[in-house]
This record gives sequence, C-alpha cells and structure tokens, in this order.
Amino acid sequence: MISRNFKNILVISFGFLSLFTAYGGLQSLQSSLNAEEGMGVASLSVIYASIIISSMFLPPIMIKNLGCKWTIVASMACYVSYSIGNFQPGWYTLIPTSVILGLGGSPLWSAKCTYLTISGNLQAAKEGKRGADVINQYFGIFFFIFQSSAVWGNLMSSLIFQQDTNVADIPAEQLQYCGVASCDIQMNTTSSKPRESLVWTLVGCYIGVGVLAIIIVAVFLDNIDRQQASEFRGNREPFCHTFLATFQLLRDKRLLILIPLTMYSGFEQSFLSGEYTKNYVTCALGIHYVGYVMICFGAANSISSIVFGKLSEYTGRAPLFLLGAVTNFCCILALLYWKPDPNNLVVFFVFPALWGMADAVWQTQTNALYGVLFPKAKEAAFANYRMWESLGFVIAFAYSTFICLEYKLYILLSVLLLTAVTYPIVEYGEYKNPTPPIDEGTYSKHKEAIKTDENYVISQTSL
Repeated sequence: MISRNFKNILVISFGFLSLFTAYGGLQSLQSSLNAEEGMGVASLSVIYASIIISSMFLPPIMIKNLGCKWTIVASMACYVSYSIGNFQPGWYTLIPTSVILGLGGSPLWSAKCTYLTISGNLQAAKEGKRGADVINQYFGIFFFIFQSSAVWGNLMSSLIFQQDTNVADIPAEQLQYCGVASCDIQMNTTSSKPRESLVWTLVGCYIGVGVLAIIIVAVFLDNIDRQQASEFRGNREPFCHTFLATFQLLRDKRLLILIPLTMYSGFEQSFLSGEYTKNYVTCALGIHYVGYVMICFGAANSISSIVFGKLSEYTGRAPLFLLGAVTNFCCILALLYWKPDPNNLVVFFVFPALWGMADAVWQTQTNALYGVLFPKAKEAAFANYRMWESLGFVIAFAYSTFICLEYKLYILLSVLLLTAVTYPIVEYGEYKNPTPPIDEGTYSKHKEAIKTDENYVISQTSL
C-alpha cells in the first residue's frame, strides 16, 4: 500500500495536471490566437509581472494563514478566471484576468513546492533516507505527471482546431520570413484564425478541466500543515516581518548567485511558447500544428522529469544541469541557422522534444535545489524562485514585439552562458559546506497527529 505522503504527491500532481492542461494550452496559443496589437503576448507579460508583485508578500502570508492546501485551492481559482477571460478576448477581459492569475501564481507554486518539501522530509525521516534524495524523487514524480499537461492541453486544441475547414495554405512569400528571418516589423502573417465557435468550444473545455483541478485538491489532498497554520494565526507575526521575508532571504549570497539560473528558466520557457510556436510553427505550418508540436515538448518533458528525478540520486545535480545546458546551447545555435521548410516536417518536432528534455532538468533540479539549500525558509525561498523566474518571463515577453528573433536568440544564449558560470559556484559551495538536513523534530507534531493505521482512509476535508 502506498504511503500517505506518496498519495498526497499524486493528488497534487494530478490537480496541477488538470489545471495546466488549460493554462498551458492557452499560453501556447496566445501569440498566435490573440496576435492583434500583440494582445496575447501582452497578457502573458502582465501575468508574470503580477507574479513578481505577488512574490514579494503573498506566499508567506497565504501559506502561513491558510496552509498549503487551501492556498493551492484559492490560487487555482485565479487561474480559472484567465480561461474565462479568453471567452471574449480583448484588452478589457485579458488584462484584468491576467492580473488575477498573476496574483495567484506565486502562492500556488510556493505552496506546491513547500508541500512537496515537507512531504519529502517526512517520508525521509520515516524511511531513514536523506531528505534531499526523497525531495528530488518527489519533484521528479510531480513534474512527470504535471508536464504531461502540455500533451493533453495541446491535443485538445489540435483536435478542435482541426475541424476548421478554413485552413489556408502558407504562401511561399511568407516562408522567407519564418525563423530568424522573422521580424515583427516586416512579417505579414496570413495564417487564418480558427472559427469563433471552435475557440469557444476549446475555452469551455479548458474552464471545465480547471474547475476539476480545484475539486481534486479540495477533496483529496491532506492538510499536512494545518496545525502550523493554526499556530501562526494564534500567534500572528507583524505584517512587515512577513512582507520582508522574501527580501530578507536575498541576504544569502547563494540565492543571489542562483538568480541567473532561475531567470533563465523563464527565458527558455517563454521562448518556446511565445517565439518558436509563432515564428517557426505558425509561420511555416499554420496555427493548427501548434498543438501537435507542443505535445512533443510535453511528452519529452514529462518522461525526462521522472527519469532525471530518479537519476539524480546516482549522478547528483551537476551532470544533469550540464546536460540541460549543452542541449539548449546546441538547439539555440541550430535555430539561428535553420530555415523552416514545411517539407522537413519532422524537424519542427525535434526541437521541442530536445527543449522538453532540457526544460525537465531546469524544472526538477532547480526546484529541488531550492528545497535543499533553504529548508528552514521554504516559503520565502520558493517565493524568490517564482519572482526571479517570472522576471525572466516578463523581460522576454516585453521585448517580444520590439526586436527581431535573431536578437532574442542571442539574448537567450547570453543568459545561458551566464548561468553556466554562476551555477557551479553554488554547487561547489554546497559540496564544501553541505546544508544540514531539516531537523526531524520540526514535523514531530504533525507526525503525532497523523500517526494512525495507514490501512484506513482518513478524510481531512472540512465539510
């Protein structure tokens, strides 16, 4: 029988899978579906700008007052609002719902990371294993399930848009402006937008799976830090102390050195979802191919996540980070010289597959690294993670409509090279002076509270 902690990891993973089936699918389509005046990319930029703001104070406040479980539930509702805004896409609907989503984004991911770290430490203490190993394994399982959301979300969009009979052939004149030759100033895309009824059908499906995510977590996820949240509410810290918790952690030089790595995660994700889908796939093949290409990314990402999560127990983090960096480096160089050609269809799928493998490294290992380095300041650490990653998203989406693709690739390459210089410094410092594991007594109260026969199913959901 699976342990209680492992069951909770599965619940939170499938909840995120359902939620990001909707959001991931919408994000992949924004640069193509809502291309008028750069509205789709602008909405994504607003989302991540709002995440930066929420990272400054919301995660510690929400997690300590509501606990991880109910923070996740409340934040998921913010994501569903963005899907609703896409029913009638316009500046007056997309921008407000983007702000709402952004405000919920940082608490959502901080609570998830905190929950996985607590669960990993609890299970490690129970089995007599190293906390870092179990945390790595749990993050690998989570991202294996979560990253498959790119498969299901994009499969939904592809199958629905495939019903459109208005698919136009890509003229030869447009092909010459695809890839690095693409520049928004001179590019004149003629790809037709899907019928409005098909867009409504897709958005309706996305809203449905978003609501399903909220139900999964609200009903089935155990409230493992309920007592800690209750104690915090009874002995409330001053607001200024909680507000400054995220910034106080910046006094730790390890966090400062990790900023380029964390920001690169935002740069590389935004490039694939915002630039590759628009300037390579939509430009040369049409919008109905975006979903199929991103399915390839999601499948590679999902499989690589579970493999790397387990493999890190034997290789450590550094070799995996090296693999991810070399893979992205080679892809960026190839994209600088590749001219998209519809006759070479398989190449359009090779790049997202390799990108998905590299992204699995950035996601699983960077999240786990934060959990290992800052075990006693988890909420503030993961809030910083979301803040700096979101800053990478914001910068990338902000210059998306102003500079040509070639320069975007050079910027991406520069941030990658900076990451290759700074990350080894943190890893070397951790090798010389390992961060002591979390004290087992930290969660002793929780362990006493749930110490019961695991053959019985216990509901911790308030009625």
